[in-house]
Amino acid sequence: MIKSAQYIISSPDVKECPQSGLPEYAFIGRSNVGKSSLINMLCHNPKLAKTSQKPGKTLLINHFLVESKTSKDRSEAIQSQTWHLVDLPGYGYAQAGQKQREALKRMIERYCLLREQLVSLFVLIDCRHEPQKIDLEFINWLGENGVPFAIVFTKGDKLGRMVLSDKVTKYKERLLEEWEELPPVFVTSSETGLGGEVLTNYIENLTASLNE
Repeated sequence: MIKSAQYIISSPDVKECPQSGLPEYAFIGRSNVGKSSLINMLCHNPKLAKTSQKPGKTLLINHFLVESKTSKDRSEAIQSQTWHLVDLPGYGYAQAGQKQREALKRMIERYCLLREQLVSLFVLIDCRHEPQKIDLEFINWLGENGVPFAIVFTKGDKLGRMVLSDKVTKYKERLLEEWEELPPVFVTSSETGLGGEVLTNYIENLTASLNE
């Protein structure tokens, strides 16, 4: 369970990111996918990551220091973990100029390829939409370059349970047309808290495994 989270720094390039050596979990997705709202839900702080009605506001690599406390069962002592949550710029913001889009693309790719502290990248997908070319291309690029990632469907409260399940299933089927094995998949809602605990537990288990 995440106990605290605080903003640390915003960096224009991976070379200027913190050199603490802490494990990092980065969040990325198309503009207006609900990334900031999801981060705030996970960290139990509605003001942590800045949200906006206007997409494309995140233009830097934003680091947040997170402390979580875990125990495998009630008989074990609660252990503290410290890690970085990273808010990456969204991709595919149509209203950005070509020069800005290329700069953001380069920033994202450099972080994904060069950041040794990156444990997993979480690719956010709006569950209401059919598979988008830009998302599929980015997911395939991650696979081609060996970047560890998971898929997080957002806005799960916007669809009924059956429709939501059908959308996620069809998305997985689309991925399996090109992938032999699927990455981890999560379904979330920043409005209801759906999937928040499951996603946080996944991160905490990954962090714990680093120390084994």
